[in-house]
Amino acid sequence: MVIGTLVCWSTLTGCASLPDSSTPEAIGTIEREPPSRTIVQPIPGREPDLLLRDFFAAVGDPANRHLGGRQYLTAEATAKWDDSAGTVIVDRIDVLPTDPRTDDRIGFLIRGTRVGQLQAGGIYLSEEGSYESKFVLRRENDQWRIDQLPDGVVLDSERFRESYKSRSIYFVDPSDTTTVADPRWVSVGRDQLATQLIGLLIDGPKAALAPAVHNMLDGPVSVRGPITKADGRTSSVGIGLGGIRIDFGGIAELDHRRRDLLAAQVVWTLANADVSGPYVLLADGKPLDDQHADSWTTADVAAMNPQGVAAGAAQLHALRGGALVSVVDDVPTPIPGVFGSARNLRSVAVSRDTSLIAAVADTGLPAPEPADTLLVGSYDGQPFPVAQGATITRPTWAPDNGSAWAVVDGTRVIRAVRDMSTGQVSVAETDTTALIPLGRQITELRLSRDGVRAALIIDGKAYVAVVVRSPDGGYSVTSPRPIAVGLGAAVTALDWSSGESVVLAQSASENPVTTVPVDGSRRDPLPGQNLTPPVGTVSAVPGTIYVADSRAVFRLDTGEPERDRFWREVRGLTGGQAVPVLPG
Repeated sequence: MVIGTLVCWSTLTGCASLPDSSTPEAIGTIEREPPSRTIVQPIPGREPDLLLRDFFAAVGDPANRHLGGRQYLTAEATAKWDDSAGTVIVDRIDVLPTDPRTDDRIGFLIRGTRVGQLQAGGIYLSEEGSYESKFVLRRENDQWRIDQLPDGVVLDSERFRESYKSRSIYFVDPSDTTTVADPRWVSVGRDQLATQLIGLLIDGPKAALAPAVHNMLDGPVSVRGPITKADGRTSSVGIGLGGIRIDFGGIAELDHRRRDLLAAQVVWTLANADVSGPYVLLADGKPLDDQHADSWTTADVAAMNPQGVAAGAAQLHALRGGALVSVVDDVPTPIPGVFGSARNLRSVAVSRDTSLIAAVADTGLPAPEPADTLLVGSYDGQPFPVAQGATITRPTWAPDNGSAWAVVDGTRVIRAVRDMSTGQVSVAETDTTALIPLGRQITELRLSRDGVRAALIIDGKAYVAVVVRSPDGGYSVTSPRPIAVGLGAAVTALDWSSGESVVLAQSASENPVTTVPVDGSRRDPLPGQNLTPPVGTVSAVPGTIYVADSRAVFRLDTGEPERDRFWREVRGLTGGQAVPVLPG
């Protein structure tokens, strides 16, 4: 199913149960066009440059083929303008006259810094470069109107964020154990958000993500009738209670497990878009699952939570003096075994279940002998070498704890794969053909906690790519996209703060740590108080970020109120020689 113009709506009030006698109220069907909105007419007698700026504000509303913006066009231009040719987002729109003004005609050069584009389905692609186009205005019925303009829409970045909101839809990872975010941008509109998001789910993931995920709503799946809101009883304080009711068709062939996965996709998509439950999910008019005949809640699909790890749940470790220590109550203690007694470790990765460790050790050999060795072993046991190179990046574990990934000599992405039955480790190459045009040196690679994406630093720039497994068991890193366009400083370290965002450290002294979403649509600088650049390492889980600067290791709890959000030093890891390590 193809969804056209994007719309959204705000939070529905939630409830704990649904009455048997409630009357469903339609909240929208899956339509190509959003409902009509109030159209603001151009100001009479408006000067042409001001009218042009009013037009750029009006096209922020995409409803009815940008009907609001069409009010600023001549009749001829209205008939010719193809607004569906794409939306270019620029950092700032400059309006510069180009042609001598006559009584009935004037031309303008529109100029700005390109930061992204919005594609069909609300897909944002970050870009960098310049934007220029020419607009011509002429008088029509004694009013200035736009007579010539390029196809598509150009939108100021501030207006874009006023008109559109980022809402993720969720698909299933290759192991069917968690959900994977696919961020989309939808325009503001109260009564259509649930309908729009379910329509996008049925349309499927963006092309780059499609080979790496499963979608239980593909193929013959459809929505039967309108998506409805079921009105519930009113509480003693008069607050209305409600929920969402969706009747799916075309899923008769889905077994019990696939129906659970479908429910997880739907529930997390709606819940994380602030569309409150409970969620009544039907299949051809009957409960999707008899065990959830009344409704589904996020608790019912908690195992598929896209966040994966609760804030503070991961045990902090640190690399200090070339050895791995566990940090409990700010007290570092060497772990048992060789990794805890070593003195030559450069970087360390602990598997999510903390049973395995991958580490890069200094060989101590003079050039041209390999300087780094990749070691893999049990948490408290004897490690053994699996690869060598002039440089090896900090390792990163796949979510199933079965393989550790690293980059050798800045170009080769390898996987140290552990045989679960024998414990033997073999090394496999990963196809990185798609990364070759981006630069010469990969200095960081971090797998997302769902294993579907990789964040990389290549020649000081940050990228997010999709990790695809082929039928023969091999892997490739595909479809890389920049995520920190216009950052202005080299990226020195990064890690996943969630399945939807990456935290970056940069060489700049101001705002040295920044978070960015996987689509690169914005940058959110984190507080800089207490940090002394440069920041050399970042390690994160949802809700908690650790960094190492030139003095010590610091922690930031991102869930705290903004006024209380600042970097707190981890006592026991001072001196500038410690590096934070979190499992996963």
